[in-house]
Amino acid sequence: MLLAVDVGNTNVVFALFDGDAMRARWRIATDPRRTGDEYAVWLMQLMQIEGVSREAVTGMVISSVVPRTRHNLTVLSQKYFRVEPLFAGEGKAAYQIEIDVDEPRSLGADRAVNAIAAHAKYSGDLIVLDFGTATTFDVVDFNGAYKGGIICPGINLSLDALVNNTAKLPRIAIDEPRGDSVIGRNTEDQMLIGVFWGYVAMMEGLIARMKAEIGRPTKVIATGGLAVLFDEHTGIFDAVDGNLTLQGLAMIAERAGAA
Repeated sequence: MLLAVDVGNTNVVFALFDGDAMRARWRIATDPRRTGDEYAVWLMQLMQIEGVSREAVTGMVISSVVPRTRHNLTVLSQKYFRVEPLFAGEGKAAYQIEIDVDEPRSLGADRAVNAIAAHAKYSGDLIVLDFGTATTFDVVDFNGAYKGGIICPGINLSLDALVNNTAKLPRIAIDEPRGDSVIGRNTEDQMLIGVFWGYVAMMEGLIARMKAEIGRPTKVIATGGLAVLFDEHTGIFDAVDGNLTLQGLAMIAERAGAA
């Protein structure tokens, strides 16, 4: 089995692949101080619940935007699974796609992996919209080349900035506003309307501008935790694919002969 690890700024997601099928998926808060031993204690218990022994893991591939987690995840892979980890974009796990931007090395691993998976699964020109700590919009052309994109503050990051920089506004959870009105009758509703519908308007506006600039029919693929929530309130997504990054990692590992 392949263990795919997607390290984001907020969470680390582990997924077990048995061939092309995802067997299990687990999430833990990102903490660069977490040791390989700590990862192992947590992960081995979850694998036991799924009936998977650590000997069943024959490969590990990692995509990370948090460099300080690299050493501890390498320890996890080498010490507990007896395999040398692959890091997306490096060595045998090279992306093998054209990255047509001014500074190709600056592209986040998760965004490159999303581009690989999206091109493999969907045809034509694509915009990949990933809801994470930051919300990213990435353009992948019909040949699979990464052409650039947009980085915006994630919706939770925006809400945190609003609450942390005001004296009286309360902390609220992201959810769909009650009813269809965009005129709030109390502070909490007004905040939720502003953040939620403001985010929808931002997405719709940027997607429209990107499509106009691309100039060809373009599909929009959404991934990340909040994609399903927003999909219920906008028509801009052609597909919602919550496992896009993990599937991209599995594809990279297969090409490298580790899956």
